[in-house]
Amino acid sequence: MKNDEKKFRHESLQDRETIADLLSSLQQGLSQGVLKFSDEDNAITMKPSGLLNLAIKASNNAELNVLDVRISWQASGSKKTKKAIKLSTK
Repeated sequence: MKNDEKKFRHESLQDRETIADLLSSLQQGLSQGVLKFSDEDNAITMKPSGLLNLAIKASNNAELNVLDVRISWQASGSKKTKKAIKLSTK
């Protein structure tokens, strides 16, 4: 069986405003149903549709703060339950 899996990974230091701009682009891509990621080494295009699974993890301590956002979906229908989430800036 041939593995057609494509992967993209990028990690870099950015300022808060640049990350906010990237997240805004991500939001726009999700709204339009097309996500295109690229850097000097790699590129990938994804087309999210149907119900998407959203996982958010946040933790902080004196030394490190971490925010992980994961969005996933299956090519065919999902059996997960839709749940409400609130996100606040205050």
